[in-house]
Amino acid sequence: MRTARAPRPRVQVHRGSVEAVALWFDPVLPGEAEARRRVLSAWTPGAGVYALEGGFLLRLPAPCRMECATAPGLPFTLEDGVLLSAPLSPSERERLAPTTGSAVLVRAGTARVYPLEPSRRVDVSAWLDVSHWAVVPMEGLGAPPPPVATTLVPVEAPSRARFGVGPPAPEAEAMRARLEGRPVPQPPRAPGLLERLRAWWRAVPQRPGTATVNARPAARATLLDRLKAWWNEREGAGTGKAPPTPPPPPQGPGLFSRLAEWLATSTPLGPLLGQRKAEYVRRLFDLFEQGNLEEALRYAIPLDKGAPTEHARVSLGLPGPRERLAIQPRQGGAASIFGGGAQVYDALRERYREAFRKLEREGRIEEAAFVLAELLHEDAEAVSFLEKHGRLRLAAELAEGRKLAPGLVVRQWLLAKDVARAVDLARRTGAFADAVLRLERSHPAEARVLRVLWGEVLAQSGDYAHAVDVVWPVEDARRLTHAWLERGVEAGGVSGARLLARMLSVLPERFDRVRTRALALLESEDAEGAPARQAFTEALAREVEREKKVAEPGLVLLRPAVRALLRDRAAGHLPLKPRELERLVLLTGDTALRADLPPLPPLPERGGFPADAAPHVFGVAEGGPWPIHDAVPLSGGRLLVALGEAGARLVTSDGRCVAHFDVPAFSLVLSVHEDRALALAPRGELKRLSRLDLSQRRAEPWCDTRVDAFAPVYDGNLWFFAAADTVMAVDALAAEPRALWRVSQVGGRVLEVAVGAAELSFVTFNAAGELERWTYSLPDPTLRSRQVMPRKLESLRHLSLRADGELVALDEDEIRWMDGHKAPPVRPPLLPWTALMGLVLGGPSMVAVEPTPVGDRVWLLERREGTVRARFLFEGDASVSARFLDTELLLFDTAGRLARVDLTRGEVRRVVLR
Repeated sequence: MRTARAPRPRVQVHRGSVEAVALWFDPVLPGEAEARRRVLSAWTPGAGVYALEGGFLLRLPAPCRMECATAPGLPFTLEDGVLLSAPLSPSERERLAPTTGSAVLVRAGTARVYPLEPSRRVDVSAWLDVSHWAVVPMEGLGAPPPPVATTLVPVEAPSRARFGVGPPAPEAEAMRARLEGRPVPQPPRAPGLLERLRAWWRAVPQRPGTATVNARPAARATLLDRLKAWWNEREGAGTGKAPPTPPPPPQGPGLFSRLAEWLATSTPLGPLLGQRKAEYVRRLFDLFEQGNLEEALRYAIPLDKGAPTEHARVSLGLPGPRERLAIQPRQGGAASIFGGGAQVYDALRERYREAFRKLEREGRIEEAAFVLAELLHEDAEAVSFLEKHGRLRLAAELAEGRKLAPGLVVRQWLLAKDVARAVDLARRTGAFADAVLRLERSHPAEARVLRVLWGEVLAQSGDYAHAVDVVWPVEDARRLTHAWLERGVEAGGVSGARLLARMLSVLPERFDRVRTRALALLESEDAEGAPARQAFTEALAREVEREKKVAEPGLVLLRPAVRALLRDRAAGHLPLKPRELERLVLLTGDTALRADLPPLPPLPERGGFPADAAPHVFGVAEGGPWPIHDAVPLSGGRLLVALGEAGARLVTSDGRCVAHFDVPAFSLVLSVHEDRALALAPRGELKRLSRLDLSQRRAEPWCDTRVDAFAPVYDGNLWFFAAADTVMAVDALAAEPRALWRVSQVGGRVLEVAVGAAELSFVTFNAAGELERWTYSLPDPTLRSRQVMPRKLESLRHLSLRADGELVALDEDEIRWMDGHKAPPVRPPLLPWTALMGLVLGGPSMVAVEPTPVGDRVWLLERREGTVRARFLFEGDASVSARFLDTELLLFDTAGRLARVDLTRGEVRRVVLR
């Protein structure tokens, strides 16, 4: 019986110049030490070393052209996924039948196949003896960067000198403290007899045995201090916590009313209080009747808007005289403490109105505004009154301090000529549209200025389509819109396709350029460009319906656009309904297309992941040339990948490099407009931040600052991140980082930050060992809720937070969810939850990462049903990361392996960077 012999190739080695992907070093002749030295000399970041036939195979991070005669080792080439040390004929390859990812080594005239298994990998770090090295902590030579500054600090209350009032008397300060609900400041006084005796007694040397007695007062004082501290914490003083939800209004008279009624009817205090109230009110009315407004306003009682409150009806106290006739931008906490009926309440309001009219006639504008804002609490009317009389800055300070509508605040600051503050407030609160609307009614010139500023902010953020719509009514600024259109079209993607259709109506003279670009887009048949073709067709149809002047040129492009959509639908690239396509065909006016249009079949069922399918295995040999630390998908099939210190790359769907950004990138923050991104790299306790311009293919370092947690996306304008116990919205357009909004002292270190279109969420780990989720509404950040995990997490393994506020935490022995809107999902029973080291939420799906002896196993799950959709196995010791974006999932690791998972179609594509 004859045994099969190993093939003996006719050619033993490569000759000439080849694209080498690996080198093999044989230690037989040079020796083990020399072979290792040669391996280390040829090693570069991203390379891998494998034990192969007694020698070492060095897998290069990228193909390298080299001469075989002068190569440091035996070169290997890559053909159809197999590493070859010599060229093989088709018959020789057929006899060997090598598997993908294996290596074929021709030695001693015989070819053999060697699988590059994880067990063959060699840790070259063990070859380096660093035992005699001493680790020295590294410190920067320069000063550490300053913390991010907050530029939008709250406005201060106008000083007394601003209103022409001298320094307050001590009695006035006491009255002001009572009105604002603060403790009355006590003037310093000389120590009394008791204090002097106590001080003398403490100064006398004590006999032994009196220490215990003398320690008692100190113990009592310590207990009192603790009780005070406990009471302050109970009241929430200085903790930054949200105020508790106010209880529902009581039915019938409250406890305060019943107590006041009992005191007034059953004790001698009632007649005395009634007499004092009557005297006070009579004196106040006399002051108004005599026209002594200055004295009357000093004793005036602030009135709440509407009907008198319970405190206003049955208050037991009486206010002191008002010593300060000044508007406070921030309203104090003093209640309207006045006892009397609604008739007296209304009479006082009428006296205040008469005083306001008289002060206005006399030209005492600030004092008249004081009556509106402080006594009548008519803040909006006071702002309008101050604006009418030219006190524009005071009106802006009052509007912002009293927290009026953000659009009104922006309007007032613009009228006060503080354009920078107006724009910053509009960016922080999203109040551009409201402010423009308010200005157009009375100040059309200022409204146009604010429109242009709004458009510039949008364009700088990458939202060119919105910027064009905003600035288009301003005819003098049409040149800006033309430039923004060109930039948006050059950026490409779905937004660029919409702007390409818009150019027909905005720039009809450039029809030839538009047609050339449009036909290039429509003639492409790739699946990645289908969303852009759909966006172009729908935008073009709207332009044809809206603008009669673009009807003819628009129809010229609409016909091939509709045909392209029909092709994409037939190929399964777009889920278009028959009614939508029939409407577009009718709009083209193409009778031939309408007559030839066949009955459109129903949409095909979307393919999913097959049930009980084998896991997708990614071998060690499938690694790429660079470690992948982060990756985000872009429209059109492109990818932005972070390669660590090697920078970031913009690549096509098949891994070809489009642009390289030479800045360190370990984490990526993508703009929602996909034209820019932020790159983060660790630098000790700080992070190096860089800005990437994807459309212009440029990158620039931005700053070094502390970043502990951050939102993975931003709108191109504001980026939310956390440093220690502070969360801030940072201006991503500024030359130096500055915060337009921040919340400090949130009760613990911030672990996660997530942001959506209308909601900001972040999670803290407080001193009690509990997770607490904070939720703010956007665009004007306003605290909406705070929730605490029911159990303490003393050994938190992983945490994941979605943009809608859903939170999942992995503990040592269980998994817990926090979702205020939906029921918690069903947990699949077959998953080893106690062994999981990662859990990532993404829409209706989630990813669980389980470390195993052969590599990381990745589970793709349905969150609500708990079913397993797909499984993946990444062999080797590289850690796997996942990132969701819309209907796509990216899986990547530091070995350079990258997989794109289409969650709708159930397709898995492997991408190798080149």
